[in-house]
Amino acid sequence: MRKSLVTLVLAALATTSILLAANASIGTWKYNAAKSKFSPGPPYKSRTVKVEPHGEGIKVTADGVSGDGSKHGYSYTAGFDGKDNPVTGSPMIDTVAYKKIDDNTFEGTSKKAGKVVSNVRIAVAKDGKTMTVTAKGTNAKGEAVSDVIAYDRQ
Repeated sequence: MRKSLVTLVLAALATTSILLAANASIGTWKYNAAKSKFSPGPPYKSRTVKVEPHGEGIKVTADGVSGDGSKHGYSYTAGFDGKDNPVTGSPMIDTVAYKKIDDNTFEGTSKKAGKVVSNVRIAVAKDGKTMTVTAKGTNAKGEAVSDVIAYDRQ
């Protein structure tokens, strides 16, 4: 009995290690305003993003305060197969789709009512300490958006 419990724990740890190695974005990330750029803006006042393993993909939960002072938050689970996945809590997007480029880089598309509103590139630094999200698309006003959002691992 004890041997099987040890084997089970070791198997769980090995699986977790493989998932973490295969997806450098797993973890909790805090928005870094000093390293971020928003066009047209305004920038976030704060934001925390939690990325967890979920099957062969991820579960993402984001909470923060927008530039206008309103609170925002959303969540979703997604694979890396390029298929649309529903987003809960966001007035700006209702689906996301991701493709894995390598262990540290992902590309994604966000849509609202079936229309692409942004394309993103998510890159985690080789040392795993920072993550940069580069987003290009349009906002609710129809304006072109080009943002670079920096995060620090917590």
